[in-house]
Amino acid sequence: MIKTYLIGIAVCATLAFPALAQKESVNPGINNSYLSKDLIVEEWIERLEKEGREVFDNREAIVAALGLKPGMDIADIGSGTGAHLPFMSAEVQSSGQVFAVDIVSKFLAHVDEQKAKNDWDNVKTVLCTERSVELPIRSVDMAFICNVYHHFEYPSDSLESIHQALRSKGKIVLIDFKRIPGESSEWILGHMRAGQEVFEAEIVKAGFKKLGEVDDLLKENYMVFFEKTK
Repeated sequence: MIKTYLIGIAVCATLAFPALAQKESVNPGINNSYLSKDLIVEEWIERLEKEGREVFDNREAIVAALGLKPGMDIADIGSGTGAHLPFMSAEVQSSGQVFAVDIVSKFLAHVDEQKAKNDWDNVKTVLCTERSVELPIRSVDMAFICNVYHHFEYPSDSLESIHQALRSKGKIVLIDFKRIPGESSEWILGHMRAGQEVFEAEIVKAGFKKLGEVDDLLKENYMVFFEKTK
C-alpha cells in the first residue's frame, strides 16, 4: 500500500544542480570490491541471488509494485547480476526497453549472456561511471535503484545524470536498507553512510518530490517513490 505525502515547494532545477561537479566522494572505497580486476562474477551471483536476501526473495513482487506498463522504458541502476531484469523485461514487453546500468563491466557481460540465452530482446546494457549513469537525455520513464544508492560516491552528480535521463514526471524508485541505530545490525550501521531521511533529502534536493512509500512488502528495506519536478 502506498502512503501519500504532501510535499512543499519543489526546488528549481537551477538550484538543485551544482554548477561544478562534486569534488569529494561521500564514501571513499565503498566500491573497491566491485571494481577489483579480480572480481569473480559467480561469487557475486551466490551473494546477490540467494534465498534469504530480501530483495531477491521478493524480486517479482517488487517489480510488480513498480506499476510498469507495456511500452515504458526503465533503467535498472546498479543492475548487478540482473536479478530483476526478467520481470522488468516481461512487464514493458517488446515495445518498451530495460537499461541494465552498472559500473562493473563483468556484470554487464554476464547480463548480455543471460539476455542472449533468455531472448531478452528489450534489455540493453550500459556501462556507467562513478558520476553518471550514462543514459541519453529524456530516455527513460523510471529509474530503479535497489540496494545501490548507498554505493553512490558522488550522489549529487549521479542524481543530476538521472534527472537528465528521465522524461517529464519520470520516477525514481529507491530501495535501500533501513539504517536505525540500536536496531540495525553492526554491518548495516558500518556499511551504510546514512539512513532513509538523508537519502530522501538528497533526492528531493536534486529536483524530485516524494510521492510515497510501499510499506507492506519489505521489512529490512524501505521502498520509496519520487517524481521529477522540473
